[in-house]
Amino acid sequence: MTRTATLSLTAIGLALVAPIAMAEPVAYEFDKDHTAIVASWDHMGFSRQAIEFTDYDGTLMLDMENPENSTIEVTFNLADGGFWVGTPDSEDFENHLSSGDLFGLEEYPTAKFVATSFETEDGKTGTMTGDLTLKGETHPVTLDVTLNKAGEARGSYKAGFSATGTMMRSEWGMGYAAPAVSDELQLMIETELVKVSDDSDE
Repeated sequence: MTRTATLSLTAIGLALVAPIAMAEPVAYEFDKDHTAIVASWDHMGFSRQAIEFTDYDGTLMLDMENPENSTIEVTFNLADGGFWVGTPDSEDFENHLSSGDLFGLEEYPTAKFVATSFETEDGKTGTMTGDLTLKGETHPVTLDVTLNKAGEARGSYKAGFSATGTMMRSEWGMGYAAPAVSDELQLMIETELVKVSDDSDE
């Protein structure tokens, strides 16, 4: 093989490898005006009840081309109005949710979710598994995730996701009134994430 041919092959190899080597996760933050994180359950067969978690912050490093390289860590502040029940005269219910029967917020005011793996075949739908720490217990939760849309919106780059999953609350020491009130919680997340601007790119 001639030196010219060798150099040409080397250049082609570097061209193929370089984009992979240069690809890296990008920081995103929650657009909280367009995010809903909800847990719902069956109440004795009569109805489904729900609460929405409203006080949270996260570190979201997303690699849209290689989702397995993404990292997500979200902390939920549950005390002091960190969730919303949305029913009239809900003070007693909120107090019970905060008690040791359920969230035990006096001792455990926060919860944390840390993603541990991402799997996708088409880059649009897949699963995200992570460790949820709640009331002093840590167990895995798996969410089915759909990328709804990614692109420019009002001067920012955004990515919108829908996610659903389930968890058994008794695993986290919150089994009060089960099974009359369902042990299984259904999780629903609708979120828009905004790419964090990097002045060095401008």
